[in-house]
Amino acid sequence: MSINYGPDGAADGAARTVLGALPSRDGPGRVMTAVDRVERASALDSTAARLRSWVKGMPLGRARDVLHGRWLGHPVHPMLVQLPVGAWMSAAALDLLPGQRRGAGALVGLGLTGAVPAAVAGWVDWAELRPGQQRVGLVHAASTAGAIWLYAGSLAARIAGRHGLGRVLGFAGLTLVSAGGALGGHLAYRQAVGANHAEGLAARIGSRWHDVGPLADFPVDEPVRCGVDGVPVVVVRRADDRVYALVEQCSHLGGPLSQGHLTDGCLKCPWHGSLFRLSDGWNVHGPATAPQPAFETRVLDGSVRLRLRD
Repeated sequence: MSINYGPDGAADGAARTVLGALPSRDGPGRVMTAVDRVERASALDSTAARLRSWVKGMPLGRARDVLHGRWLGHPVHPMLVQLPVGAWMSAAALDLLPGQRRGAGALVGLGLTGAVPAAVAGWVDWAELRPGQQRVGLVHAASTAGAIWLYAGSLAARIAGRHGLGRVLGFAGLTLVSAGGALGGHLAYRQAVGANHAEGLAARIGSRWHDVGPLADFPVDEPVRCGVDGVPVVVVRRADDRVYALVEQCSHLGGPLSQGHLTDGCLKCPWHGSLFRLSDGWNVHGPATAPQPAFETRVLDGSVRLRLRD
């Protein structure tokens, strides 16, 4: 990047603004510092608690897993936001061209329609996050909600024939939804919301058989934590001496499955209630969207041995 310097040797104002937002050799830039402060803003926790109770109390039934994206294998919210964001960006492009009022207005309305299911899926996911993630998620949701109101005003202004005001409100809405999208990226890529927290652990385990101890060391129907190639594994022995084993950290947010409890041949995560089938690690119930890596097991000479399934 080229930087212009004045007589006093200082960078010009625009360059200083850009450089202030970028990380320096001494630490993060202003953007990361601001987001880190949001992560630590415990003042948001009381609001988060009330909203979380309301979202988790919604009578969604099986639709909750659909909104989590269990059927898809990863969260559905990022996919749903493509419609409103894409429509609103296209509307902004048309607003810059002559004779495109009708098309721009239609796209604003289409974006508002698509924002509803995207927001519902986002709130359902948000209710199952850790406090630091929920704090950033609240600001992300507030930015998005502000954008929705601005676009609703933009559509109303366009319908009333006030197209200049409609364009102004549309560009303001695009600014807010872009800020919200940046925070969504922070949630996904820095805070690992929606990532599979078990897959990387499974990749560290070799394909050979591993001896994890005598069968007598594993009480019946009691999850026991042990290690395989430095990776935590939960082992469950049933009453018929069949042994099952899964990677111990929950694929949703890394919860300790060894502290969970058994129900109907499944192991329930103690953090957010994801339910994994012991026989193959399948995520029977969310919020986990990915199955748990599972092991083949056998008992040889009284010792339990495990090998990661293909």
